[in-house]
Amino acid sequence: MNFPKDYKKIFIALGFILIVFILGYLLYAMFFKSSPPAPAIQEKSATSSSQGGLPAAKSGTGQTTTAGQPLQGLPGETEQPISQGSPIAAGGLTQTAELNQAPSLAATLSADGSDLQYYNKQDGKFYSLTKDGQARPLSDTIFHEVEKITWSPDKNKAILEYPDQAKIIYDFKNKKQISLPKHWQDFDFSPDGSKIVLKSLADDPANRWLAVTDAEGAAAQRVAALGDKNETVYPSWSPNNQTVAMYTEGINYDQQRVYFVGLNNENFKALTIDGRGFEFKWAPKGDRLLYSVYSSSNDLKPELWLANAQGENIGAGRNKLDIQTWADKCVFSAAAEIYCAVPERLEEGAGLFPDLAKNTKDNLYKIDTQTGLKKLIAVPDSNFTMSDLIISANGYYLYFTDANTGKINKIKLK
Repeated sequence: MNFPKDYKKIFIALGFILIVFILGYLLYAMFFKSSPPAPAIQEKSATSSSQGGLPAAKSGTGQTTTAGQPLQGLPGETEQPISQGSPIAAGGLTQTAELNQAPSLAATLSADGSDLQYYNKQDGKFYSLTKDGQARPLSDTIFHEVEKITWSPDKNKAILEYPDQAKIIYDFKNKKQISLPKHWQDFDFSPDGSKIVLKSLADDPANRWLAVTDAEGAAAQRVAALGDKNETVYPSWSPNNQTVAMYTEGINYDQQRVYFVGLNNENFKALTIDGRGFEFKWAPKGDRLLYSVYSSSNDLKPELWLANAQGENIGAGRNKLDIQTWADKCVFSAAAEIYCAVPERLEEGAGLFPDLAKNTKDNLYKIDTQTGLKKLIAVPDSNFTMSDLIISANGYYLYFTDANTGKINKIKLK
C-alpha cells in the first residue's frame, strides 16, 4: 500500500518518537527504578497482639554466635534451657521463688510451723500464706497504715502500731481489739503469750518505767525505772523465761556491758561486748545470745558474736564468728544452726549507718553454733537485700522479705 508523501513524514516522526520513548523507558528501568519491596515477614509470639510496637522479649539461653545471632540446634534436636541456679541451696547460685506481689510487713511463721502470716501494706489486710504462694485473709478487717507489728508466740494476737502513735492489740481468733496507751512502746510477749513487757515513756523522765502487763493490756506492773536511759534499754522476754529485758552501759568507746533484767530483782552477771550498736537474737532455748556490734577495730562494720546468756554461764563461751552482718538479718533453726543474710560488701561505717547497705546484695550463710563453722550455702538468683528470715519447722524452706520491695521469697534448703 502506498501512502502519500505527507503521511510518510508523519509516520517517520511518530516512529522516531516511539523509539525515543522506548529507549528512555529502558534506561529508566535499568538505572533508576527501585526493586519491588520484599514481602514483610511477621513474627508471632505467645505475647503478641494486634496492637503496634515491638514484640515482647523472651528469655533465652544467652548463647550467641560471633555475628550476634542465636545458636541453632542440630536438625531434629530440641533446644534445652540452661538452668538459672540450683533448685536446692548447695553453696552456689540458687533459685528463689517469689510468693506474693504486694509489699508486706512483719512476716512470721504460723503456729502450724509451715505457713506464713503477714500484713499486706497495699490493702491493709492480714493474710496467711502457704509455701506455694496461696494466700487467704486472716481477717476481713482493714487496718490502715500499720507501721510496726509484734506477734504473740501463738500468732493469734498482734500489737499494731500506727504513725500517730496509736496502738492496739488485735485478737485474730476472737476478732477483738483493745486500745493501748500511746506512751507505751517496744513490746515483747512472754514465751507463753500471757504477758507483755514494754517501756512506759511519760513526758517526765521520773515517770518512765520498764513494765509488764497481761495480754489484754491490763494490770500493768512496774519492773524498773528508766529515767533518761530508755534508749539503752531493750525489752526482750527470754525464751527460758529467765529475763525480760537487757540494758547497756559504756565502758569505753569500743566496749560496753550488757545487764540482764529479771522480774524479781535478780543479780545476773553482765556480758562484756566489744563494740557499739548492740543488736541481738535469742537462741530457741534462751541459753545463748547471738549479737552484732561495730567498733573502730573493724572500720565500724557490724560483726556477729555468740555468747552464753543463761544463769551462771552468762558471758562464757563468747566467740566472734568472723561474719560481717547484723543480728536481725539472722535466724536460728530448730537444729540450733544459724542462717544469716550477709552483704557481699560493706562500706566503712555501715554499722553506724545501716542505710549504706540498703541496696547491697545478700548471700546466705549457715553457722554451726557448736563449732562456729560457717559456710556459704546459697547465692540468690537476684539482687535481694534480705530481711525477716524465717525457717519452716521442718527445716526445708527459708523465707525472707526483700527489704527494697517488701515481697516474700522462698529458698529450698533440702
